[in-house]
Amino acid sequence: MTYVGKEVTRVDGAEKVSGRAKYTHDVYFPRMLYARILRSPHPHAQVISVDTTRAEALTGVKAVLGKLRDEVNYVGDEVAAVAAVTEFKAAEALSLIKVEYKVLPFVVRESEAMRDSAARVFSGREKNVGDWEEEHEGDVERGFAEAEVIIERTFHMNVQVHTPFETHGCVAKWEGDELYMWDSTQGVHGTRSGLAQHLQMPENKIHIYTHHMGGGFGSKFGPKSYNAVCAQLARIANVPVKLLLDREEELLATGNRPSSFQTIKIGARKDGTLTAFQLESYGSGGVGGGAGVPAPYIYYFPNWSVRHRDVYINAGAAAPMRAPGHPQAAFAMDSIMDELAAALGMDPLDLRLKNDRNSTRQQEYVIGAEKIGWTNRHKSRVGHKVRGFGMGAGQWGGGGERSTKAMVNIYADGSVDVRIGTQDIGVGTRTIVAAVAAEELELDLADIKPKIGESDFPWAPASGGSVTAPSVTPAVKRAAEKAKNKLKSIVAEKMGVAEDAVSYAGKIFSISGRAENISWQEACRFLEGSSISELETWGEGLSSWGTAGTQFAEVEVDIETGRVRLVKMVAVQDCGLVVNTLTARNQVNGAMIGEIGYALYENRLLDVETGIMPNADLENYKIPGALEMPDFDVTFFDQHERGVIGLGEPPAIPGMGAIANAVADAIGVRITELPITPDKVLMAIEKAKEGKA
Repeated sequence: MTYVGKEVTRVDGAEKVSGRAKYTHDVYFPRMLYARILRSPHPHAQVISVDTTRAEALTGVKAVLGKLRDEVNYVGDEVAAVAAVTEFKAAEALSLIKVEYKVLPFVVRESEAMRDSAARVFSGREKNVGDWEEEHEGDVERGFAEAEVIIERTFHMNVQVHTPFETHGCVAKWEGDELYMWDSTQGVHGTRSGLAQHLQMPENKIHIYTHHMGGGFGSKFGPKSYNAVCAQLARIANVPVKLLLDREEELLATGNRPSSFQTIKIGARKDGTLTAFQLESYGSGGVGGGAGVPAPYIYYFPNWSVRHRDVYINAGAAAPMRAPGHPQAAFAMDSIMDELAAALGMDPLDLRLKNDRNSTRQQEYVIGAEKIGWTNRHKSRVGHKVRGFGMGAGQWGGGGERSTKAMVNIYADGSVDVRIGTQDIGVGTRTIVAAVAAEELELDLADIKPKIGESDFPWAPASGGSVTAPSVTPAVKRAAEKAKNKLKSIVAEKMGVAEDAVSYAGKIFSISGRAENISWQEACRFLEGSSISELETWGEGLSSWGTAGTQFAEVEVDIETGRVRLVKMVAVQDCGLVVNTLTARNQVNGAMIGEIGYALYENRLLDVETGIMPNADLENYKIPGALEMPDFDVTFFDQHERGVIGLGEPPAIPGMGAIANAVADAIGVRITELPITPDKVLMAIEKAKEGKA
């Protein structure tokens, strides 16, 4: 193949580095207004009244929405909105809005929220917890009775927020009764349908555009309330309106990865055979749910039981974030598996090979172990710095959406465009669309114009769940093949031969039994001013579902300061047929960077006295930067015969367990709470010295 499976430079790379790529934040129209949202300073309150009189009277204010809700449930909840001629004028207008609140009791700690006496997160609700969700298989009591070694631990993962570099935002513009919106969204079609319901208008009168965007990680699915606010302000003012959230709003109100508290008990025989698993977990997605974890994770237990319940607190609602639930599950499971290995006197690698029945991961463990130097590892110390090694594993789905459609157009001048209503959230989707079409049509990449990011283009799913590549590539390939065959039939007609007498290869049409050849350009001129437009859907056999991956980490821990430094991370990941090895490797590297953040730095803090998030900025909400980057080693486990499988989520799962295990290996004591910050490292070392760990 010429492009598929090779390193293909991004087709929009030059646009981005030159500043020509237009993101939502770059969209501008003459007379455009700027909107701001007034947000609650209270974690819980009734909104008694909203007086916007002074704001409306301010020069330059063109539209106002008052009292967006009757009750606010977290600091940052929406109260009112304005649109004005400048951002500064809009901010001034917000300061003039008078809101009367009835402040209500609140709770921001999960353990407190679960108490019968706790303040209620929502007025009128009897409790802050969901019902227990329970599953089981086999006989757990018998499984533990058969166990010769039993380990029980409680693990805690704090809240991680998405922090895309481009915050949420949109520009709304009305033309008559039709709405045009430029939005930083992961799903142009979902945003259109959701807005249509909210605004009670036909979908065909709403047009969503996302030509470029700066990340989402799951937080930008479908329409958000700010989309409707912006559209309503634009309709009132009858001019375009831009509404961009600032970083504090982004961290408070656009989603997060829920917290997770997991008490796990596992049993095994002395030879390492797992006999029983028991999990009781809870977690909070703020005022939303979704804190459950898949369990038992990856490893085979003949007897198991799990129970989970969501807990609600007065904080912003959760949103899907790169492999929802799986990172929390993998961290806890791989941590306790290492503890079990230590209790059994087994190598952690051998314990996994014995109990992980996935044939792909069986091979990935061996590859990763070799690359990290597992068999030759030893705990080294230079001065007050010690090194350790760890591993983790994960699984994900990543299949294609059957309803995905693509259209390929061939024009009389020989040019080609591909239209599909997907969006490129920064991962290189535009490039793989072009590469697949160029491969099928046997043209140069520069001959293909990929057109994506518009809701008026054929339907494609939102970019999340690792479904984009396995959805888009089959549809594009089939549409390109259909368009190519249509052009072959036109050549046959013009040359007066049967269609099966025409063959095509390398931009040349050949006629069986004739010496003459017809170039691509000559064939396209047969269209005589018209064009070929072929629409096709996703097809069987070109993509599949289910991925497996392992990761290994080497860390250096300063036992005087508690600082953890990643030395090396190894990822071995399968994703079927790799369409573009360059962007695929970027995906894995980016996922590992996110894992480093989750494992070592990121933590949404909430003040129990005020409900405020004191670290609602990128100075105090820590994410890893260039100085924190280790050596990344990525290996793709080749399974091209399975077709294309998604890659966004899978490599974001195993790293936390690998890092935590490496830290435990280095300092000789386990830390069961993320993030693993210097204070926790020093405390763990001190407790170990005192014999309390």
